[in-house]
Order: sequence, then structure tokens, then C-alpha cells
Amino acid sequence: MKELNNTTQSVLHSQQALFERRDVSRIPITFGLMYSGISQHGSLMADGTVTDLSRDGLSFQGNCPVRVGMELSMLLYIPDGADPLFILEARVIWSSQNNVGVEFTKLNLREGNRLLSFMRTHSALQMLPVGH
Repeated sequence: MKELNNTTQSVLHSQQALFERRDVSRIPITFGLMYSGISQHGSLMADGTVTDLSRDGLSFQGNCPVRVGMELSMLLYIPDGADPLFILEARVIWSSQNNVGVEFTKLNLREGNRLLSFMRTHSALQMLPVGH
């Protein structure tokens, strides 16, 4: 068997790191959000729809394009009956047209606990049999 060159090994390690990062439990869910940040054209403020959620980040479809590496602030309209959840800072880790993935980089303790509580409750509801 041939020995892998350094470039191939580097690519394999990068792909493995991405896979390991995705090991976090994701919840498929739909609810609204607003996001804002600074783009190359100035400030942006837009809205969109969350498509999945984890304790470390989320994916969404937005109505204003963003680029990888961009820092966003977000308001999540999670369906828990309370005010929107504020994400102080999230970094865009991938973007394809209007589909975006972000990781949370600054989230205060109160908002983090609320997010985890919502995720636990929502996950438990998904596990209930139909008709309950």
C-alpha cells in the first residue's frame, strides 16, 4: 500500500475534524430568527428560518447572503412562549446561497441554559408516540 502524502493526510484530518464536530446532537426544527452583522457593503439586518439546532450552533435559511467567517448577532424566536433568545455572537462556518451554518461563540449563561432546556423539552416531545 502506498504511503499517503502530507497533503492527503492533511485533507483527511480536516474531514475527520469536521465529522467529529458534527457529533453534537442536532434537532430538526423550524422557527424564525433575525440576524445582523457587518458585511463588506456595510451593516446588514435580515431574517430567516432555523432548519436545525444544536447546543453549539444552528443552520438557517436567510434572506440576505453572508460569508464564511462573518460574525453575526441573532434573535431566535424559539417557540417556548418567552421573549426571543439573544445570541451575542455567532460565526458563519459555512454558507451556500441562502443556507447558512453558524457556531455560537458568545452566549451568556442564562441564554445558554434556556437553549439547552428548550432542546431537551423539544427532543422529549419528538420521542412521544403519535396521539399522546
